[in-house]
Amino acid sequence: MPRGDKSKYTDKQERKADHIAEGYEHRGVSEKEAERRAWATVNKDDGGGKKEGGSGRGKHTGNPAAHKGGRMGGKASGERQAASRSASAKKAAATSKRNDSHTHH
Repeated sequence: MPRGDKSKYTDKQERKADHIAEGYEHRGVSEKEAERRAWATVNKDDGGGKKEGGSGRGKHTGNPAAHKGGRMGGKASGERQAASRSASAKKAAATSKRNDSHTHH
């Protein structure tokens, strides 16, 4: 099987890669780079293409790439000055309070 051959992947893995690539393209990544990243993500999640043999019910891999997003979340705000973070929190609270008056339960 030559490098880049996708014949050993399941239909579900191909759909997953297409969906991931669309997300990257939507964020401005080139089509070729989005495709490369998408297949790298599928490989990371599922350990490559379909496996030979077995009963048809695959072992769940836990989808590690799907859970990676939250790890980076607090880094940027953690590096900011305390006063800046506090100002952002106060602004958010004011916005939330203002928007609460618009909602009719």
